[in-house]
Amino acid sequence: MKKLCLPVALLMLVLAAQAFAQVPLTHYDTAAVNKIIDEGMNRSQVMETLSWLTDVYGPRLTNSPEYKEAADWTSAKLKEWGLQNVHYDEWGPFGRGWTLKKFSASLTSPRAFPVIAYPKAWSTGLNGTVSADVVYLDADSEADLQKYKGKLKGKFVLVSSPRDVEAHFDPQAERLADSVLLQMANAPMPQGGRRGGFRMPNMAAIMQMPPVQRDSALRALINEFMPGAKEEDIQRTMTNIMASRLGPIKLEFVQSEGAVAALDAGRGDGGTIFVQQASVPYPASTPPSERVSVYDAKAPKIIPQISLAAEHYNRMVRMIQKGQKLKMEMELEVEFTKAANGFNVMAEIPGTDLKDEVVMIGAHFDSWQAGTGATDNGTGSAVCMEAVRILQSLGLKPRRTIRIGLWGGEEQGLHGSREYVKEHFAESPTGGRPGAGGGELTIKPAHEKFSVYFNNDNGTGKVRGVYMQGNETARDIFRAWLTPFKDMGANTLTLNNTGGTDHLAFDGVGLPGFQFIQDPVEYDSRTHHSNMDVYERVQEGDVKQASIIMAAFAYNAAMTDAKFPRKPEPEQPQQRQAGGN
Repeated sequence: MKKLCLPVALLMLVLAAQAFAQVPLTHYDTAAVNKIIDEGMNRSQVMETLSWLTDVYGPRLTNSPEYKEAADWTSAKLKEWGLQNVHYDEWGPFGRGWTLKKFSASLTSPRAFPVIAYPKAWSTGLNGTVSADVVYLDADSEADLQKYKGKLKGKFVLVSSPRDVEAHFDPQAERLADSVLLQMANAPMPQGGRRGGFRMPNMAAIMQMPPVQRDSALRALINEFMPGAKEEDIQRTMTNIMASRLGPIKLEFVQSEGAVAALDAGRGDGGTIFVQQASVPYPASTPPSERVSVYDAKAPKIIPQISLAAEHYNRMVRMIQKGQKLKMEMELEVEFTKAANGFNVMAEIPGTDLKDEVVMIGAHFDSWQAGTGATDNGTGSAVCMEAVRILQSLGLKPRRTIRIGLWGGEEQGLHGSREYVKEHFAESPTGGRPGAGGGELTIKPAHEKFSVYFNNDNGTGKVRGVYMQGNETARDIFRAWLTPFKDMGANTLTLNNTGGTDHLAFDGVGLPGFQFIQDPVEYDSRTHHSNMDVYERVQEGDVKQASIIMAAFAYNAAMTDAKFPRKPEPEQPQQRQAGGN
């Protein structure tokens, strides 16, 4: 055999090394993906996991005892599956936990009927069972409130206007139509180059505009946040925004007058009530810097606050308007836990040759209090847990470390993910929150070792593609990675940003962070923040598909030679290196 001269041999070695280094990010292990599909479809545990998170431990209000119990169960399960470095990542301070212990409400006179209602989170309770008259606060302005001066003490007060309840001629559940997906696929590059998606508008300035300009600005704002919204949805949202101006003033007035409780008409119908947290009533003159959240350790005692089913609320208003004297009986027992830090649940599948680099998947773990937190966001948490279970059960060895993060405090402002990103990857000493855009970033060493984050938080709906957050460099990669799932309905890529969830914390500091496009199903119409956000509303086939795609994307990203590409910053933030992590 002829011996090669040294220069030729070296050249061949260099070329071979270059060829290995240039394996494209679009490449993936088809055999591994096929195994992932088989495991996720034929031996799935995602619904069993979801049942534990919802039926047994739901709801999971941030810092509540139920949240901690769910986290303990989840940590034990992750350890059972063989994940490493399972721990709680503390952040804060957050504030008090809250648990509903007992609640019932009935109209007792002149006609008796049980009232469909639900207390708002962090509402105070009542001292035993209270029976009192019901008053409708029929006020459309601050001046109207004065006619109720001295008439509300010891009364249940209906504080909102009655709601129109229309028949549902369109289905409440829907899949994304091909036409909608095509529109998303053809969306242009988001404008502005802002980190972290949308900036919150100056609502105070908008509301001070003359009516014509105000309505035009509100309509433009709604269209930005709700592209393609129907006219009736735009009108309803504008009405809600306008009503929200007077709401805090009414609440402060009712509390100062000594009412027993403030009752409002919850969004939803047919027994569904969309209900979130109570409010701390402040005089309108109180500056924002002097206001605290209802869960804050320093929050003052507030009036009990309850949302009623629209049909029952409306009936009571109509009865009062016809001169009927209403009496209601209510029992409301709650328990507050002491103020403490919040925490996230973290775990890892250790990498091999690139173990110091990280791929992350995640979802928020907390929920609201009325349902059991099934579609928001038990599904996302169960999908991420199922993804790592699949990878572990197959014995796949990722090159990069795959880390799962189940975030707390998302419903109160993405607290868990933002604080995690601030602690480990980048922070803004000028006061801007990571994920909110803006601010001088202090880049930490782990920022360079980070590859990509994938998030699941839009309900039960199956994955239809990916929001690319303006990152055009991701298109070819995602197109290739979605190929095995085209027949499952996942094929759409859009440059659109999407907001409101935890990928923003990463995207906001220049790290690749993505949320999947999902079918809405009943998310906005039935389950999102409602008392019907329960296990039965979850579609098993959808969450199986989502779990498989999450597992495949995490594994693909963990196996590439290069880290996931980051989008260019049109407006580069000032950066300075931190001394350590």
